[in-house]
Amino acid sequence: MRVNFKKLNENAVMPTYGSEFAAGADLYACTNGETVVFKSGETKLIKTGLAMEIPEGYAGLIYARSGIANKRGLAPSNKVGVVDSDYRGEIMVSLHNHSNETQSIADGERIAQMVITPFLKVEYQEVSEISETVRGEGGFGSTGKK
Repeated sequence: MRVNFKKLNENAVMPTYGSEFAAGADLYACTNGETVVFKSGETKLIKTGLAMEIPEGYAGLIYARSGIANKRGLAPSNKVGVVDSDYRGEIMVSLHNHSNETQSIADGERIAQMVITPFLKVEYQEVSEISETVRGEGGFGSTGKK
């Protein structure tokens, strides 16, 4: 599958895969040579300089990169970003500094990863009853009991 992209900034970096079997393609900061500084608890939108043409029936899901999330506390503020197939604006990543220290992102640094994935468009229908299961209404932690 091919996903067309357009550079909105000449310094933008094409998404790349870190290994042969990587699910997510790395997204890079495009900050025009600026370093973005995050105080502890601060959230900022980081531009990638790219717009994409994600095929209909697919979405781009933006996840944290484990390296900067675990080592530096920088991860998407919304946990998982969703890029819809009809969006044609610049791909941006809302990064949050979860650490207790000031962090920074340099121009051209890998900031997140995007997985292109199919999804089902469903029709929601209100009913008076839903089917029963063994689990029933067991919620958070209900299947983890020994």
